Amino acid sequence: MKTMLVTAQSVRYLYRLSGSDGRFRATLSAESPEEGIDLVRVRIVADSPETPPALKLSWEHPIVDVQGVWHPNAYRERGLSPDWAGGYTSRSTRSAPVVCLFGGDNHSRMTFAFSDTLHTIVCKAGVNEEAAEFHCSVSLFGEPEAPLTEYEAILRVDYRDRAYYDCLNDVQAWWSGLPGLTPSPVPPSAREPMYSTWYSFHQRLDPAAIEEQCRLARDLGCAAVIVDDGWQTDDNARGYAHCGDWEASADKIPDMKAHVERVHALGMKYLLWYSVPYVGMHSKAWDRFRDRMLYVLHDRGWGVVDPRFPEVREYLIGIYERAMRDWNLDGFKLDFVDSFNLPDGTEPKFGEGRDYVSVPEAVDRLLSDVMARLSVAKPDVLIEFRQSYNGPYMRKYGNMFRAADCPNDSVENRVRTLDIRLLSGHTAAHSDMLMWHPNEPAESAALQLINVLFSVPQISVRLDRLPAVHARMAAYWLGFWNECKSTLLDGRLEPHHPELLYPLVMASDADRLIAAVYHRTIVRLDRELPTEVLLVNGTREEGAYIESDMDRGSRTMTVRDCLGTVVLRSELRLLPGVHRLPVPPSGTVSLTR
Repeated sequence: MKTMLVTAQSVRYLYRLSGSDGRFRATLSAESPEEGIDLVRVRIVADSPETPPALKLSWEHPIVDVQGVWHPNAYRERGLSPDWAGGYTSRSTRSAPVVCLFGGDNHSRMTFAFSDTLHTIVCKAGVNEEAAEFHCSVSLFGEPEAPLTEYEAILRVDYRDRAYYDCLNDVQAWWSGLPGLTPSPVPPSAREPMYSTWYSFHQRLDPAAIEEQCRLARDLGCAAVIVDDGWQTDDNARGYAHCGDWEASADKIPDMKAHVERVHALGMKYLLWYSVPYVGMHSKAWDRFRDRMLYVLHDRGWGVVDPRFPEVREYLIGIYERAMRDWNLDGFKLDFVDSFNLPDGTEPKFGEGRDYVSVPEAVDRLLSDVMARLSVAKPDVLIEFRQSYNGPYMRKYGNMFRAADCPNDSVENRVRTLDIRLLSGHTAAHSDMLMWHPNEPAESAALQLINVLFSVPQISVRLDRLPAVHARMAAYWLGFWNECKSTLLDGRLEPHHPELLYPLVMASDADRLIAAVYHRTIVRLDRELPTEVLLVNGTREEGAYIESDMDRGSRTMTVRDCLGTVVLRSELRLLPGVHRLPVPPSGTVSLTR
């Protein structure tokens, strides 16, 4: 087998493209459109359609002042991995091909991203023990792909000394400008708090109870309800063996249209959950599509339909169109689209009714058509996807990204929402649904909300059963969020120290600077300050610390506890040095001039 090896040299790096195949000819070129950025273009061509070979684009970076590695699916793992470990896999419905090596000063040492966000890509930055350098690579075509005659993609390498969050924001903007990756518009309602039924009801749904939660949630500032799994089946045992027909359970919701109308009358929008790829063996659709499956989970009772068949795509899209028309839905929570995969070792097929060879391309067609056709019926349709299917392609298909499930885990919710925010641009980033035990101290329960301040909160507790003090707490913090929404969502976002799970997060605009402290640390005021500086104590300890770099004069200090009650109001002279502010646990302090 002929070995392919081509190289390209930039000012900083030597790039190598390697593989084993004599059917394709490869070229590699590097250019620097601005100082500190390389664009490395990969191109392969063949004389006739051929299955592309596994390729690897590689280079090295010295491990100098690097304290952590960021990638979209890192969750709590921000450490350096050895070069013999696996890399970070992405495709259109899973994560995104980007890696950032950052220092303890929150600056990027190198951030690299790949333009092909459709196909399976494996990015890697592994520590080489012999040389104390990162062996970096982007691996292509590690899974069987549809035959092609040419392929072209670009590696973007940013080695400027800039804040890592600015480098990642540049990556999402770069992706958004590529052909076929224009994000969907985001309706204002996608940026409003929502109520979800999942943790509060699970599958045991009752229209009257849902409507009561909507009434209470509306008073708290929520603008929509997401009715989750359970509405489509009489079964409450979880699993998806009954999915596929998507008819409302007559026992649970006998008149879906009237139920939705009653929710609308309360001033709430209505979103409904669907498991996109699953057809269960207990559904009427099973016999129709049992031979149109990518794979079947026999022991669990359901299969994943093959979107390469046009009748599969039309069936799914038709379900959503009819539901929107017949029930006047405002949006959809579309789940499990990351299950659209060929089993390992399976070669792509064509024919026998399929109009696509490539599964990723068929998924793109399906989800693009879903958004296009639903938008015709309702231009402000809301479509939510869940982490980790929140990459550049998913921004075309939806306008809301929710953190992956992390019930009752406020720290994980903080990490996951911020990871989404760093790459989501204007697409609305939502928290996983918030829940907590009724016996929680109010200060502790408040941390569920405080940890997701920089995303759109989703609430999933039985509001009619909340202790009175919890209801006051939730009302205060949702009111705080709504009052500060423009800064929290649209201000300059600065999540500090990802290696420490973002213990300090700041957002600022011309009018307000908000700093949320999740661990004992010092907030440095070393910039031009707006009219209001707002500190949020996201800990269970009393007190917060600021450090002023100069005499900034006097400000009115207003301290509130976790219920919003003012516990102190006084004047504070911001002299140079460290100041301890007496803010209660889960409280706030406002400094205004």
